[in-house]
Amino acid sequence: MHTAFSASHETFREEVQTFLSRALTPELKRAQQCCPGIFLDYEYNIQWHRILHQQGWIAPSWPKEFGGTGWDLAQRYIWTTELTRAGAPSLAPMGLGMCGPMLIGHGSPEQQAQYLPRILSGEDYWCQGYSEPSSGSDLAALQLNAISDGDHYRLNGTKIWTTHAHYANRMFLLVRTDNSGKPQQGITFLLLDMDTQGISVEPIVFASGTHEVNQVFFDNVRVPKANVVGQENQGWTVAKYLLEFERGGGGAAGMQTALSRVRELAGQASDGYGEPLSAQPEFEVKLLEAEVALEAMLFSEFRIMAALSKGENPGAESSIMKTLGANMQQRLTELAVEAIDYAALVHQPEARDPGQNVAAIGPANGIVAFPRYFNLRASSIAGGSNEVQRNIMAKLVLGL
Repeated sequence: MHTAFSASHETFREEVQTFLSRALTPELKRAQQCCPGIFLDYEYNIQWHRILHQQGWIAPSWPKEFGGTGWDLAQRYIWTTELTRAGAPSLAPMGLGMCGPMLIGHGSPEQQAQYLPRILSGEDYWCQGYSEPSSGSDLAALQLNAISDGDHYRLNGTKIWTTHAHYANRMFLLVRTDNSGKPQQGITFLLLDMDTQGISVEPIVFASGTHEVNQVFFDNVRVPKANVVGQENQGWTVAKYLLEFERGGGGAAGMQTALSRVRELAGQASDGYGEPLSAQPEFEVKLLEAEVALEAMLFSEFRIMAALSKGENPGAESSIMKTLGANMQQRLTELAVEAIDYAALVHQPEARDPGQNVAAIGPANGIVAFPRYFNLRASSIAGGSNEVQRNIMAKLVLGL
């Protein structure tokens, strides 16, 4: 496979690198370095969001007519790769990466006009109401009840694992509007304002001590029927469309950067006999195995890019890459913990606060190794568990 980029694409890469060297402040880079999980805190997330919006680069994957950049697939790949290499903050995906594309594909012209500009500017910050205590990966089993009440619905029930609900002013969610047929046939896709009376948000604190997710309760919450995306009882179609964006690719280029950082940690850590851990053959084999697996993922992503450039649908490929990516994320966090050894056991959340001047115990760039190890245990569940993804692969690839 020929993977070299054209001269114009390499010129674009230089433009991106110049912008990042100018726009990325030490504070923003430090915030990303100290981020213990997948989602950066709102304070730094929105700061970087506004910088990219001012540059006009906030939505690389959106069509240009809706405020996107108009970049081709290679440019978007270069952009993502250079962001990771530069240590740029990660943006929350719920608005830009999920709700926005879903509205472009299924929203009414009125909904697109109302919400898309506010997603781009950062004025609206979204969370996702999918999982419930008794329906996580089995999403069709959801039971948050939506009863018709004139031109509104009345919502009663709960959503769980709702990332950044404590920051969000908007939510897109699935509700149960009919119980008479198959579970998928009675689901409706809604948009709502988080300030609506009857909504309460309770934090769920991770084992790492971080607060990313929440449980959201609905007590007779009235939502206008004008906020339905698509048609009543047809929300499953919209939800499946959105999940293609949530599952996405494996992000091999970003994980290669993460592997490089594990190598740095291993060069600083001792094997207990006065040599760096990187000199230990057994550990080097683990690094090389991860490198080979990432190279295979990278070529798979290039193959998917080639198919998309021809207008083809990735289909089961999104499930394949999602599973590979989740497994590799967990593998890299395990290697990072192994690299810093006993220093991983020290609980020092104050050293992870970008606003604090607290020295780390152990390697400074290993301060989040153990929290990330804990947090990314969820990567093989979030967005559809590995078991669900394998069922999709079995059906679409093997015909089972």
